[in-house]
Amino acid sequence: MKVAVVGATGMVGNVMLQVLAERNFPITELLLVASERSKGKQMEYKGKTYTVIGLQDAVDAKPDIALFSAGGSTSEAWAPKFAEVGCTVVDNSSAWRMDPTKKLIVPEINGDELTKEDKIIANPNCSTIQLVMALAPLHKKYKMKRVVISTYQSVSGTGVKAVEQLENETKGIKGEMAYHYPINRNAIPQCDDFIENGYTKEEMKLVNEPKKILADDSFSVTATAVRIPTAGGHSEAVNIEFVNDFDLAEVRKLLAETPGVIVQDNLDTFTYPMPAYAHNKDEVFVGRIRRDESQANTLNLWIVADNLRKGAATNTIQIGEYLIANELV
Repeated sequence: MKVAVVGATGMVGNVMLQVLAERNFPITELLLVASERSKGKQMEYKGKTYTVIGLQDAVDAKPDIALFSAGGSTSEAWAPKFAEVGCTVVDNSSAWRMDPTKKLIVPEINGDELTKEDKIIANPNCSTIQLVMALAPLHKKYKMKRVVISTYQSVSGTGVKAVEQLENETKGIKGEMAYHYPINRNAIPQCDDFIENGYTKEEMKLVNEPKKILADDSFSVTATAVRIPTAGGHSEAVNIEFVNDFDLAEVRKLLAETPGVIVQDNLDTFTYPMPAYAHNKDEVFVGRIRRDESQANTLNLWIVADNLRKGAATNTIQIGEYLIANELV
């Protein structure tokens, strides 16, 4: 299995290598790929040193699988070139997510949609992945009518520059700004760029992507995405109105039995999900499970996950594992 990691020198690329090693992904030949400026750089994987190669060299090597985390414009330009030589691309950017000809996959939910013909597969947005992991079993049972999401997203979702901004501000050092405002001791109600309707791109990803993943647009979604001064891990306060009523004990049981979901919900011991706890873990954590007493058939949840792992690297690699296990590559 010849595997290319495209964007290997970036933040998610580094986590991908960590997760590939942890999960013993079956690699016979590894290609570490990055932009021209990183070409020739030395990187380590499982104690062995690799030299970073450019995109054209990687295409010429005809990998079986290419795990992309190199930004939308790189994916748009290069994913089709990899696909043309028979490689299956799993892309972590937003480039292909809403393309009707491409699948948007969370393996636990809709991996069974994949076929050998799918040569470019989209990995959903980080905040979408953790959301749908909790929503999917509940939607199946009670049928969602409306979902209201407020996110509390870490600076790592923006990238290295934002992590450095937070670190500098914490130490009182003046440095380069990733945001329009200081992030330390602050909350910025803007994740990504604003669009014409007054929402951000991030908020609209939360509106549109769950419908595609669940193959259902009968429910409505609205979102507010906020950047907070945590280094890693995204949190979401989610309010779900269902068509049918639910039993809270059954809701907890459904979530606890969902692969990849861990329920942390014991008020007596102050047990609830937090980014500090989700750090470096692959699961999605759900807690503060309670009925919305202001409206019938409505539930409140608090959902937390490591955005660089299940929200990005791990989900990408799980798609790769699914392809191999089901002989689709």
